[in-house]
Amino acid sequence: MGPKTFKGVPTQTFGGFHDTESRILFKQDLIPLKFEILRERFLSINKWEDYCGKTFAAFKLYDFNGHPVDREPQKGDFIRIDIPGPGESESKGYDWVEISDICFYQDSFSESISMTCRPSINPQNKKSRHIAHFYSSAASSTFMISRNPAHLKAAVYGRNERPNLNANFLDIIRNITTAPGGMIGAAKIQWKQLTDGLLNLD
Repeated sequence: MGPKTFKGVPTQTFGGFHDTESRILFKQDLIPLKFEILRERFLSINKWEDYCGKTFAAFKLYDFNGHPVDREPQKGDFIRIDIPGPGESESKGYDWVEISDICFYQDSFSESISMTCRPSINPQNKKSRHIAHFYSSAASSTFMISRNPAHLKAAVYGRNERPNLNANFLDIIRNITTAPGGMIGAAKIQWKQLTDGLLNLD
């Protein structure tokens, strides 16, 4: 089965991909209220670990200059990811992504918010132009929440996933060994933990 296509999700052209989705049913009159709660959780990136448990990766939001912020994300912000296991040595064990796009869509029956992130440099290290992530800068992860009259959905869509070779030698070795694990399912387990956690609204 090929990758699903959605407005706002980059086209899959090479490498690995995944479609990770969770849904929860509600009575139709509760959907708008529940979506507002989901929206607040989705846009509170610094709290994602609280929703998903301590075994989940820790996400922290940073502005364009690499300063930590506690607000809704904006295009051009960075997210620092502390994935369980060894991280990029050059970026002190963290992986970094940049928010390249945020899309809002609404009609009379449905609503969605998507946020696309791509592996990036470490914005706190002005001396290095290396990508601080085990995937290359061509990869993307699109985080999405949506509602229709029957259910809420939380999803992560990974596209064009290949190991990052724009790194120092030791990190290249780490990326070559880590990226295939993410591409064959380890990352999807983490993303499923996120999508399920965001929808745990009770």
